[in-house]
Amino acid sequence: MSTCLKLGEKLNEGKTKQIFLLEDQPGLVLVQSKDQITAGNAVRKDQMEGKAAIANGTASCVFRLLQDSGIKTAFVKRHSDTAFIATHCEMIPIEWVCRRGGRGSFLKRNPGVKKGSRFSPRKREMSAALRQDDANNDPQWSEEQLLEAKFSPAGLAIGQCEVDVMSRSTVAIFEILEKSWATQDCTLVDMKIEFGVNVKTQEIVLADVIDNDSWRLWPAGDRSQQKDKQVYRDLKEVTPEAMQMVKRNFEWVSERVKLLLEPRAGGRVVVLMGSTSDLAHCEKIRKACTSYGVRCILRVTSAHKGPDETLRIKAEYEGDGVPTVFVAVAGRSNGLGPVMSGNTAYPVINCPPLTPDWGAQDVWSSLRMPSGLGCSTVLSPDAAAQFAAQIFGLTDHLVWCRLRASMLNTWVALKLADQKLQACSL
Repeated sequence: MSTCLKLGEKLNEGKTKQIFLLEDQPGLVLVQSKDQITAGNAVRKDQMEGKAAIANGTASCVFRLLQDSGIKTAFVKRHSDTAFIATHCEMIPIEWVCRRGGRGSFLKRNPGVKKGSRFSPRKREMSAALRQDDANNDPQWSEEQLLEAKFSPAGLAIGQCEVDVMSRSTVAIFEILEKSWATQDCTLVDMKIEFGVNVKTQEIVLADVIDNDSWRLWPAGDRSQQKDKQVYRDLKEVTPEAMQMVKRNFEWVSERVKLLLEPRAGGRVVVLMGSTSDLAHCEKIRKACTSYGVRCILRVTSAHKGPDETLRIKAEYEGDGVPTVFVAVAGRSNGLGPVMSGNTAYPVINCPPLTPDWGAQDVWSSLRMPSGLGCSTVLSPDAAAQFAAQIFGLTDHLVWCRLRASMLNTWVALKLADQKLQACSL
């Protein structure tokens, strides 16, 4: 059961949702879904009983997936069957669209492009989301138009840096959802999202909702099996039977989207250290692995002083069928990585704890391997964990999503740092 909330002012009401301030929780709002379904900027609109709960469940799962990956969103938590709590944002009135395939309005604007063309890299577009533009079907905008509009939601001036952040974020969000839906043999053809500015922090975050109204989703890549709102748009006549079919499609998505939160394969990193004097180095590896959602186990063994025990430990982790990456942490003369690599088919990464006095000499025992050995050498503990996560990301979409979000967040941090430095230099 959800707790009772003290609703304040209604900030906005759209075609499919209402947004209320929460009087007893400053800085938060309630996003309440409605049972209405629309198409063509509400030229067609109908009531679909149960849609509010279906849409809210879908959006809540999508936002959880994105937040767990590391994407900054306005979503806080699901409150009830038909509503969720979010941070209070002032919206940036632009819809950002990302396309993997040539469909819909893109083909109308680009005659001659073959229907179903696959875009690699994907296409990114934007269109106005202003109420006065509804009659014009949300016309496309250029970056120049967006900059000239001089929007300032929550006091944040939308300039080139902010546009670049939203553009780069749109692509990353699409790729995370595309990768996740692929685990269910579903093709994410295109998607639209909106951003807002947190009124307290002035930070740009993914806002509004992402539900079955927001994308084209085709099981097995087959348009005839489409499960999104396009089915409703394509109806020649709205009948009770047709609306039941649309509702079943929405329910299918709301159930299947829950599976996107489940890992496909559980892998682990086993860090082998030659001595507990290397523990601090190994803890950095474990902390970084945890940030990617990868389990990490620390063990102590010496390939020089106890090769039989090293091989016994190796066999322990080979025998249970769990995908494993070994990380060898050994300074001075590194025999641990080469011995492991020569006796296992699993990946081995050398991550030696180099010291300032002998590091230049010691590193060669990790770099110069005998023939037949395939272990790589990564000096940074964080980078060694990232390399291991990239291996697991090939089969576990949740690990891949965290890696993709980390790439985005690193890029954004650099962009904002550059903007701050330029402002200080003026």
